[in-house]
Amino acid sequence: MSDYITKGAVKVIEIVGISDRGFEDAVKQGLHKASETIDGITGAEVLKQTARVDNKMITQYHVNMKVAFAVKSAKE
Repeated sequence: MSDYITKGAVKVIEIVGISDRGFEDAVKQGLHKASETIDGITGAEVLKQTARVDNKMITQYHVNMKVAFAVKSAKE
């Protein structure tokens, strides 16, 4: 399947990526984990960034994002 969808349909889901390294890594972790069960991810949109704080230190970075991928036909 092409990386660029020219016709058909795209499904969009919302996920939360989590990292202890930073927001950029949280995006990468979310996409990596989603790609284990979703084929053909074509895009991501970061909606919100939040962090968990313990003892005045950030311990986790959370990124809410939408992930888009092509809807496959029954023939594929």
